[in-house]
Amino acid sequence: MFKGKTVFITGASRGIGKAIALKLAKDGANIVVAAKSVEENPKLGGTIFSAAAEIEAAGGKALAVVCDIRNEDQIIDAVKKAVERFGGIDILINNASAISLTTTEATEAKRFDLMHDINVRGTFLVSKHCIAHLKKGANPHILNLSPPINMDPKWLGNHVAYTMSKYNMSMMVIGFAEELKPFRIAANALWPRTTIATAAVMNLLGGQMLINMSRTPEIIADAAYAILKRPSSTCTGNLYLDEDVLAEEGVTDLSGYSVIPGATLYTDLFL
Repeated sequence: MFKGKTVFITGASRGIGKAIALKLAKDGANIVVAAKSVEENPKLGGTIFSAAAEIEAAGGKALAVVCDIRNEDQIIDAVKKAVERFGGIDILINNASAISLTTTEATEAKRFDLMHDINVRGTFLVSKHCIAHLKKGANPHILNLSPPINMDPKWLGNHVAYTMSKYNMSMMVIGFAEELKPFRIAANALWPRTTIATAAVMNLLGGQMLINMSRTPEIIADAAYAILKRPSSTCTGNLYLDEDVLAEEGVTDLSGYSVIPGATLYTDLFL
């Protein structure tokens, strides 16, 4: 399905980004690992180089590119290297994100700026610089890892800055879908129904207790795979949940994705 297609993934050195990369690599996809981790952080694990090695071992081709998406010059360089290496870009996955679940008074300016520089500005600029190549792509898709826009006040009241930044990513999906419709470039969002066992959940949200109430990143990878194989001309403008995508594919038994079989699962943010 994805053999020979080029997929540009931000933040693909670990977690959900890497899981999606490995899923597509098994089909023989070319994966551009665009992230800033060149030295391993013991708390987070993984670098662009270790992820690239895993992608190659899984059957894909990989290009590890240092890219801090806060830096437009690095984005332009990463896109240029991807096109030079693989001849184009067929799929963009905006996965890189920053999180701080803090109240307004507790949100430092630097944390506000970090979330908006990565989640909003970075996602926008990576998309901007990939569009010219996606226009030439085969069944081109943009997929943002962002939530359905839920205006229940609790999701804004608990952490205004973070919620604003993630909803911006979802607003981009709606906007890109409309803007890029003439070019048959799809734009969709994907979000998990439950928390996902990643370094962010372990270190920033709930530690091992929350990990044990989570699903593995493979559920997002499988849902992303299902979305990306759909026709870009008709599958666009959706803010998907992983469970709903898999149900549409006929997959309703999700027990195999639980970190702890049979454990009570924790519902993710914004749902």
